[in-house]
Order: sequence, then C-alpha cells, then structure tokens
Amino acid sequence: MSSVSPIQIPSRLPLLLTHEGVLLPGSTMRTSVDSARNLQLVRSRLLKGTSLQSTILGVIPNTPDPASDAQDLPPLHRIGTAALAVQVVGSNWPKPHYTLLITGLCRFQIVQVLKEKPYPIAEVEQLDRLEEFPNTCKMREELGELSEQFYKYAVQILDAVSLEERFKMTIPLLVRQIEGLKLLQKTRKPKQDDDKRVIAIRPIRRITHIPGTLEDEDDDEDNDDIVMLEKKIRTSSMPEQAHKVCVKEIKRLKKMPQSMPEYALTRNYLELMVELPWNKSTTDRLDIRAARILLDNDHYAMEKLKKRVLEYLAVRQLKNNLKGPILCFVGPPGVGKTSVGRSVAKTLGREFHRIALGGVCDQSDIRGHRRTYVGSMPGRIINGLKTVGVNNPVFLLDEVDKLGKSLQGDPAAALLEVLDPEQNHNFTDHYLNVAFDLSQVLFIATANTTATIPAALLDRMEIIQVPGYTQEEKIEIAHRHLIPKQLEQHGLTPQQIQIPQVTTLDIITRYTREAGVRSLDRKLGAICRAVAVKVAEGQPKEAKLERSDVAEREDTKGIVQFVNCVRSMVFHVCREHILEDEKPESISDTAELALPPEMPILIDFHALKDILGPPMYEMEVSQRLSQPGVAIGLAWTPLGGEIMFVEASRMDGEGQLTLTGQLGDVMKESAHLAISWLRSNAKKYQLTNAFGSFDLLDNTDIHLHFPAGAVTKDGPSAGVTIVTCLASLFSGRLVRSDVAMTGEITLRGLVLPVGGIKDKVLAAHRAGLKQVIIPRRNEKDLEGVPGNVRQDLSFVTASCLDEVLNAAFDGGFTVKPRPGLLNSKL
Repeated sequence: MSSVSPIQIPSRLPLLLTHEGVLLPGSTMRTSVDSARNLQLVRSRLLKGTSLQSTILGVIPNTPDPASDAQDLPPLHRIGTAALAVQVVGSNWPKPHYTLLITGLCRFQIVQVLKEKPYPIAEVEQLDRLEEFPNTCKMREELGELSEQFYKYAVQILDAVSLEERFKMTIPLLVRQIEGLKLLQKTRKPKQDDDKRVIAIRPIRRITHIPGTLEDEDDDEDNDDIVMLEKKIRTSSMPEQAHKVCVKEIKRLKKMPQSMPEYALTRNYLELMVELPWNKSTTDRLDIRAARILLDNDHYAMEKLKKRVLEYLAVRQLKNNLKGPILCFVGPPGVGKTSVGRSVAKTLGREFHRIALGGVCDQSDIRGHRRTYVGSMPGRIINGLKTVGVNNPVFLLDEVDKLGKSLQGDPAAALLEVLDPEQNHNFTDHYLNVAFDLSQVLFIATANTTATIPAALLDRMEIIQVPGYTQEEKIEIAHRHLIPKQLEQHGLTPQQIQIPQVTTLDIITRYTREAGVRSLDRKLGAICRAVAVKVAEGQPKEAKLERSDVAEREDTKGIVQFVNCVRSMVFHVCREHILEDEKPESISDTAELALPPEMPILIDFHALKDILGPPMYEMEVSQRLSQPGVAIGLAWTPLGGEIMFVEASRMDGEGQLTLTGQLGDVMKESAHLAISWLRSNAKKYQLTNAFGSFDLLDNTDIHLHFPAGAVTKDGPSAGVTIVTCLASLFSGRLVRSDVAMTGEITLRGLVLPVGGIKDKVLAAHRAGLKQVIIPRRNEKDLEGVPGNVRQDLSFVTASCLDEVLNAAFDGGFTVKPRPGLLNSKL
C-alpha cells in the first residue's frame, strides 16, 4: 500500500455533543445545534473563526439524561471523531438554532477536559490514521446511514481502534444485511423488465419496506402508471421537439421521490402532453347542399352570415389545406351569434368548444402559466384542445369585446398570436413550452361592438355584421324555434296551447323592445308556465276509490273540473257560455249543459294581459310630438337601434344653452353647431325669439333635453335632429309625428354620413314610423335593409339641412313672419 500522509488534528478540540447519531471517520451527517453549550461553540468557533483549525471539532455521541442538570456537563464518551464543519445554516424561528454539515476525519481519545463553560474543551489524543483503512471509507459511510437503527453497534465500532477488531464487528452486520436482502427478493413477485428498471433507480430506502404493506402497494401502482405513461410517450404521434421534452421529463420523474411537489407537477405535465391531439382530427363534411339545408333549418334570416359559411365550405372542398379563417360576428345580444357558431361546427361535422372571454384580464388565461410553481396550468386554448380531443375543432371566442386589462398583462395582446393565420401554426403555450399547430382550428369570435376591440386585434379578424331582426323575422323565429322549444321544456303539446301569429306580434310590439329574441323567448316561457298550471289543475288526481264511488262520480268528474276551471280561468275563452246567474244548484243540473272543449287553450290579447300584465310599450309617438320643440332621432347602441326623442324649450334669460340627458362631448358639440347654424340662418327662415329679434339667444335661454337620462349618449348622428327640434321651437310648428332622422351636420349646413343605418331603420320600423331621413351618402346602406321594411317605409336622402327641414314639416319649412310666436316649455 502506498504511503499516505496522516491527518494531524489539534491537541485541543472543542467538543460538540450530539444525540442524533454516531459520526464515523469518512462519513458525513447533519446535526442540529440547539443546546446552550453547542450554540456558544458555533458562535465562538465557526462564525467568528477565520483559520481552518477553527472549523475542526470533536464530535462526541451523547445520550441525554432527563434526570441530570442541564447546567452540568454530562458524562462524556471517551472516544470521539474529529470532524470538519463544512456548512453552517442558522435560523431564529421559532427559537435560535443552527444546522451543521460535518465530515468525520479520524478518531481521538479524550485525555482530560480542560474547560466546561461556555462550551467544553478537551485535550485529545489521535488514535488512527487515514492510510490504515483507505478502502473502508465507503463501508463506514453506509453504516453511518444505518446508525439510527444500530446505534449501539456503531458506538462499538467507533471504540474499536484496531482494524482487526473493526472487521470482527462489521462482518456479522454485513452478513445479516445480505440475508435480509435475499429474503426480501424471494418474497417479491416477479415484475416486467421495465418495472425492474424503474425499481432499480428508486431510492435505497425502499429496501426497508415490509412486503405486502399499503405503502409498498402504492409504490408498485405508481410505478405501473409511470411505465404506462412512458409507453404512451413512445407510441404518441407528437412532434420530435415535444417528444424530446417528454423523454427528458420522464427521466427526471423516475429519479424524483413522490413526496416532492415537483413530482406531481411533472407528472401532470406529461399526462397533458400525451392527451393533446397532436395529429388527431375529424373529417369535414363538405356537402354544400346539405350544409345549406342545415343552416336554413337552424337559423331564419342571417343570409349574409350563412353565405360566408357556405363560401368557406366551397373553398375547403376545392382546397383541402385551407387555413381556418378568423370570423367575428358583431351584433346586438340575442340575435343568435353563439348558436350560429354551434351550427357551423355541426355543419362541418367538427367538435365545438366555447371560451367565454368576458371579464378576462390575465394573459395567462390565454397563454397559460409557466411551470415554476405548484398549481400552474395551461391556457384556455390548450385546455380546450384537450377537452375536444381533436386539433381542428370550432372554437367560439365569446364576448371578445369585453376583454379587460390588468397588471397581469393584456389578454387581447395575447390573442394576436392565436388569431393570426400566419403565426398560429407555431403557437407556444407557457405551460407546454413547446409549439402547437393551431392553423386547422376554425376560430369564431363574437362581439356586441367593435369600438372596444383593439385595432391590432380587429385587423386580424373578418368582421361579419349580424343586425337585429324585423318584426316579421321575429314572428317566424318564434313559431319555428322558440315556441316548440318552450312547449318541450314545459311538457306541453300543440293540442293543449295555441299561440296565433297576431298574439306573437302583440308580444313583440307591446311587451318587448329589442333587436334580438331573448325577451320574446322569456315572455313565451311565462305564457307556457301559466298554461302548465291550468293543465296540471285539470288533470285527475291519483287516488284509490271504491268501485261504487268510481261509478257514481264517473259522469260528473269532468263537469266539476270544468266549473272550477271556469271560475278561476284567466283566458276568457269560454266565459260567455256560463253566466253567473245560470249557475246550477247541483251537480246533476250541471250535467245537462253542453260544454265547449277545454283544449287547446287559445292565447289572445286578453290572456296576454292577464299573464304578462299591462303592455310595457305603448305607441307614444303622436302624444310626444303634440307640441313644438320635439323631434325624433335615431341612435345606435350595442343592443341595437333605438328611437330617441329630443325636446327643447326657451325662456327669458341671458343667452345660455343648457344640455341635459347625460350627453357626451361629441353630442354637446352637435348642439352648439345646431344653434349656431340656426342663428346664422334666422332671417332666411324668419325665425325670431319671443321678443321678435332674429338673434335667437338675445335675452333668451335655451334648454335641450334628451330623455332617458340614466343612459349615456354620445355621437354626431343627432345633429339633424337637434336642428329640426330647435327650428320647430322657434317657428312654432309641429314636426311630423311619423318621421325619424339621423345624420351629422357641419357649420355650413351639410349633412354627413353616419353608421348603423340598418339597425336605425329597423328601430324606426319597430316604432311604427313611416318616413326616415338619412344622409344621401348613406343611401347605399339601404341595400342591407330587408325588402318588407323598405316597402313599409319611405326614405328621404338629404345632403343639406334645407332638405331635412322641408321633409320634417308638413308643407315644407317656409315660415311667414307673424307676431307672438308660441313660447313652448316641455
């Protein structure tokens, strides 16, 4: 054996008393320092010392004696181990303590204790040298790991100075351990080669498990799951880059203890990777005729939208690798944007998945969370793909105009990559950290307005306007779809209830005012619930009766039910057949009456009033325009088009203009433009104030009010309405009650085009108006208005305010000067 320089330790060593195990030369252990003596030793020697010798300690195994005084030094074991302090870690909670990482160097024997306080210091004698046993270091380290179970044997080995004595003590322990391993191997069931390979790399602590215990069974089950997961990774069709990442992660997983938090995180990640549809897709049904029939059956009207879907199918039939377009349906609520997306998926034969984006303000909802903490998860896009199980579904991004923004990022910016056909073939979710191809996904977004959608996101989508329905379209939708759905939901049949089209029209015009059909659907549901109560009350109760009772009541049972029904019936269908003074005195007399049929129950206007209450919307246009200074404008809102009354009054004052009705800055500017134009053209139209002056604001205040003050109003399209309202006020003439108007004005009296013409025209049609004044440059927008609406309305296209005023007043706007114009206050 080659000569090795012996380790020389100082003759005086501070003593560290430990009760956590026995440190042998060549082994390493961690020990806690919490007693007063050991704390003083660490602070004085290890934390303040600078030389190498200050980090060498004498480690003495010590068994605490509860009966001994903590102030006195306990009896010391005479043999110890000189150790090198490799690491010191301290903490102050819940009380001051340290953790030492120490490595054993050699044995020593205590000659005498030189000092006891604040920590013991002893004169020592080195007993062995490192070169005497260079090949036994590894053996001592393994025995040190088992020192908790074989504490007394380890002390005896520590006391054995000579090599021969140590071999005599350690060989029986090794033989005993080998026999235990052989017995354990015999009791285990044979496993597959893959399972054996997994077990081989598990921690050595598993050899201490008792075969057949619950812990052992859980480990075996977990190993089987890992083997299955590894098999799925090998057989999956994921791209090469994703496969490399999974192979790397499965190797890390095999080496992790199950108690580590990262174990569950890595396993969840691998399970998601094998479940994603990397190459799994559905085959599109490309029968254009069948698709047209299906769309027509599911949705009435919406011709422009259905045309675009059929165009996509036709191009897909000619070119199989067409990238999915990014469609955005924009329209008021209740017009069927979401249901159209579902019908598109049904037409194509694809899976459908809806992602609600309303209120989302964290970009991680789109891109996913990074796998840096427990609880991270993929974004909604990847999670949706996992849910549908194919890589070419129809994704409906609902309410894309209601995305928020916060400190967690901008989800609208995160959608830029998702909704870009040139980029989404390489979409990278933060959780996956590998690219996924989204180019085969058909994205459909819905929104009520484009005003709140960022310009960059809006540029990536193809906008398809979905306007509101006309009254005729609502009637057809109600009788084709809504009424059959409500009957099915309430357990009714057409033989029990009938709702004529004239009744449906009354519901549309008097109980709802909307662009869609949601309120109409709720009103129909209320009618069905009321009828369901009457039907349930008329059904016979299930009861056990004697045969004589049954025979006696058989002829009169239906009559009694009918009489009770007539007394409380709210539908007034058969009310004229039975009068109060003709009530029979007995059941036998009632049996002689000729009874009208009870079913079906017919819903007429009287029944509507009893069920739904008084009409919510009455035609008040003629009453509102019974005085000068009132005009009807047309406004666009995210809920569809609306009619808007503008009222004006004048009074003595200092020439001030007051605006009320929660108006925006643009509408306020339109009001100032209108009064300025009228003042500059007062002589032309012979408009004077109450004092006969052509200066309309001379000693006169004007108040403009826009009703429904709780609703914010803004936009330039009310300009022509304000001019007409003020012209009516100063001329004393009434505006036609069947005319509505929209258009922006300039200071020179020009009428400029505005948006939302179709929705505004439909609103005028719903309100029963007959004439609509629009800017001449908006004439092209009338092509989108349904033909029946264009037939019911007359349109006046104006390029200047002169044409607007001539159309808004009967006989044109030619005013002759006359004294004492009407001073009207509304």
